[in-house]
Amino acid sequence: MHAHVVSKKLYFLIFGTLIVLTGVTTGVAYIDLGEWNTIVALIIAACKASLVILFFMHLRWSASLMRIVILSALLWLAILISLTTTDFVTRDWTPVPENWGTSSLRLPPPPAGFSHLR
Repeated sequence: MHAHVVSKKLYFLIFGTLIVLTGVTTGVAYIDLGEWNTIVALIIAACKASLVILFFMHLRWSASLMRIVILSALLWLAILISLTTTDFVTRDWTPVPENWGTSSLRLPPPPAGFSHLR
C-alpha cells in the first residue's frame, strides 16, 4: 500500500479554514435567520466534516473501495434521518383522546368466566 505524503502547508491551510468556519458558525448563531438557523449551521458543519474526511482522513488520496464505504455510511445516515423525520412529522396524524371517558375506543367484554377482571 502506497502512503501519500501531504505537506504541512496544506494541513495548516485546512486547519485555518476549519477555525474560520468555526468562527462563522459562532457568528451565524448570533444572527436571527428564523427557521434557516439550523439549516445554515448544518451546511457549515457538513463543509467542516468534508474537509476533515477528505484531508485529515486522507479520503482524497484513498482507493475507490474506501470512497464506497464512506458514501454507503452517508447513505445509511440519510436513511436514518429521513425515517426519524417522517416519524416526527406524522405524530399529529392520530388524534389523542382527551380522557378515557370521552374516548370512542371501547374494550370488548371479557370472555365467560373472566368477569372478575373488570
